[in-house]
Formats: sequence, structure tokens, C-alpha cells
Amino acid sequence: MNKHVLVSGVVQGVGYRAWTQREAGRRGLVGWVRNLADGRVEALLQGDEDTVADMLDALHQGPAMAQVTAVDVQASDAPLSNHFEVRG
Repeated sequence: MNKHVLVSGVVQGVGYRAWTQREAGRRGLVGWVRNLADGRVEALLQGDEDTVADMLDALHQGPAMAQVTAVDVQASDAPLSNHFEVRG
């Protein structure tokens, strides 16, 4: 399952990308995460359906300093990755 995610709120400057990479890796997911110029965080999650769903639930909370206001999710047909990375 591939999901493209946009996370809104106070999600930059609070360790959200590093937290996402750590949590995705702990779950065995692959894909990427990056900051957007508009203050949101964008991610691609790839893995089995239950694990991706669990990660999506976690993204609503984020790290301690984050204040997530929305998590928008869409299906993605992006090519599969073999690791999870933080992008620029």
C-alpha cells in the first residue's frame, strides 16, 4: 500500500521529519518525508495496509512539540523504495 500524506499544523522545527523517519523505520515502512515551503510536511508511506494505517494514526500525534491540525491522505502509485529517507 502506498499513501501520499500532507501534515498541517506546527510540524516544522519540532523534529517531525526525524520522528517520522524513526517511527516509519521501527514499523518497517519505506518511503520519504520532507518539509514544504508552505509549512506542511509531506510524506510517502509504503508498506502493508495495517502498518501504514498504524503509521497514519501516529502522524496525527507526531513528536512532543508538534501540534498537528490535519493529516490529508491520498493513494499513491509512486514506485516502491527500499528504505525510508528524509528529503530536503
